[in-house]
Amino acid sequence: MMRIVALLLLGVSLSFAVPLKKDKEVHWLSYTEGLKKAAKESKLMFVSVYADWCIPCQVMEKNVYSDPSVATLLNSRFIPVKLNAESQDSIVCDGQAKTAERCYFDVWELSAVPSYVLIAPKGMSILTLTQSLDAGDMKYLLDQFLTKEKEWIAR
Repeated sequence: MMRIVALLLLGVSLSFAVPLKKDKEVHWLSYTEGLKKAAKESKLMFVSVYADWCIPCQVMEKNVYSDPSVATLLNSRFIPVKLNAESQDSIVCDGQAKTAERCYFDVWELSAVPSYVLIAPKGMSILTLTQSLDAGDMKYLLDQFLTKEKEWIAR
């Protein structure tokens, strides 16, 4: 009987020692879904802004967002959102109802893709960045965002 209990305890302890399986892809949400989820879960929203014609955006999709360490970090610590810079869909950016295209140009003051917008859980943008990144640089950027997470969550 003691052997059975010992084996069960060993099995349970080993199951906790197995590392979590890394995500192989980012679980993108729409902008509106992301805002709701960010507010509910009190997480930062990471918005990847792209355009269909953007070759660097396509390269990043293939090489960066498919990287398991990047996908796992985005899925676990952020609310990942993908937004077409040319979309005429109405969204709320920094409290203003506008098309995604007008948020891109007027509110976030972006002018190139790929771009990224970090948004606090209450819906206000924290920072924007326009640059094509490799997987290592993206992971570093996300880690840097997380160092300020507590300060930014309060916004």
